Amino acid sequence: MTAVKVGLAQINMTVGDLRANAAKVAETARWAENNHVDILLTPELTLTGYPAEDLLLRPEFISRQLQVLEQLCRDLARHRGLHVVVGYVHEQDGALYNAAAVLSGGRVIARYLKHELPDYGVFDEKRYFAAGGEPVVFAVNGVKFGLNICEDAWFAASPALAAENGAQVLLVLNASPYSVAKQAERLGQVGRNVHGLPTVYLNKVGGQDELVFDGASFVLDAQGVVVQRLPVFEEALGIVGFDDQGRPEPLYPVNSPAWPDMHAQVYQALTLALRDYLGKSGFSSVVLGLSGGIDSALVLAVAVDAIGAQNVRCVMMPSRYTADISQIDARRMADGLNVRYDEIGIAGLASAFELALSHQFAGLEPDTTEENIQARVRGTLLMALSNKFGSLVISTGNKSELATGYCTLYGDMVGGFALLKDVPKTLVYELSRWRNRQSPVIPERIIERPPSAELRPDQTDQDSLPPYDVLDAIIELYVEKNASIKAIEAAGFERDVVAQVVRLIRINEYKRRQGAIGPKITARAFGRDWRYPITNGFRE
Repeated sequence: MTAVKVGLAQINMTVGDLRANAAKVAETARWAENNHVDILLTPELTLTGYPAEDLLLRPEFISRQLQVLEQLCRDLARHRGLHVVVGYVHEQDGALYNAAAVLSGGRVIARYLKHELPDYGVFDEKRYFAAGGEPVVFAVNGVKFGLNICEDAWFAASPALAAENGAQVLLVLNASPYSVAKQAERLGQVGRNVHGLPTVYLNKVGGQDELVFDGASFVLDAQGVVVQRLPVFEEALGIVGFDDQGRPEPLYPVNSPAWPDMHAQVYQALTLALRDYLGKSGFSSVVLGLSGGIDSALVLAVAVDAIGAQNVRCVMMPSRYTADISQIDARRMADGLNVRYDEIGIAGLASAFELALSHQFAGLEPDTTEENIQARVRGTLLMALSNKFGSLVISTGNKSELATGYCTLYGDMVGGFALLKDVPKTLVYELSRWRNRQSPVIPERIIERPPSAELRPDQTDQDSLPPYDVLDAIIELYVEKNASIKAIEAAGFERDVVAQVVRLIRINEYKRRQGAIGPKITARAFGRDWRYPITNGFRE
């Protein structure tokens, strides 16, 4: 017999929008009351959004957040018998804490201060917060619930402390960002550390700058078996019942479908990241350069799926080196998706630049300088359209290109959001094929053609780079797994190729620092994860 109903609010918060975040909690509380829920669990730092970064250093931000919490507490008093667990920033004795408050009857009946503060990868919590150390256990209808916040459940100490203090069920608030295979990692870590406590793991969902949160909340029984799960990359509500011994029973949804495969998840992550970055930044439309190549084709498909064809504009900017089939395929794809398509030739513009520089370049052979002029003309045109029409430019470069510098600063790197920044080229192909299996939107020739920047006659990417399967494998080992050069060579890669790739990664740090942000989907992304100095005398 169900003694307590726990509601899971897998919701999408906006960093800094304190009142809107509180309003969403209040709205969800009305749903909880209508469904006779006893405890409503919301994500980590619900009120501020996560990560709030240096907003947390502003005293007014903290004080206004506490005012919003007090008002929310009063507003929730009407929901008699409902306990709402809200993530917020607590201030005490001059220190800030990542905290959770249990609101009931118009007051805070319990307060938990996060114990474990992550300070690695994308996390920087020790910059802002002090660590708590005390357990919190509260009872509802005779069942005792312990609280943890995110990283606490990745170690054994905090769950053990809750169990020692009588907890029968562990409630965990989370803001755990997505990367490939992250869900399996969470299940493994949490399952090992919760000391046989049935556990409700509630994760936030939504995009926030370079991070995307996948939700994928779940409930474990005492044996660590998943008894309930919520969807990935969408807001969702769930209810799980507990009997007087703390045994869980899914009540809504009763059936929990398995999470989708990796390609579906990465595509959903990119779609949600783009939609939220635009919506939370005040943009409603995008513009991108459509080249007839696979990167821009995938970006176009994601953009249409994210915000609708009516909000997407693509521009083909052919040069004298652009193949006819590139224009044909670009136009065909744009027509198939019913997006606005324009062509602006750049041959004359590039020639004008070359003529203006002819005196300075006298006696010198053409090289990548002239190639980059073409890319920078295109970047200027896209930014002009952005300025005039208020659309955000989406850049189309992928992780493989950014790693090696196979991109043009102030050219194809311009834009407000780099959608494929953390997507290796080999995965670009895989995602394109996956998207076409759902419905064919990318012309097959775009996928099958050898990739080319089309900045000189008969150019292909492999004129300058190793084959992408080799390149991406080396990048994964060196960047994502922090492997040494010797270890990469021992994995079967040629010494000269490894040296070339590592050198390109090192000398192009300055480019990456000036590029647009983009969503993290791998274990280590350029940007928040990767913090290498630009001026750097170390050689491995």
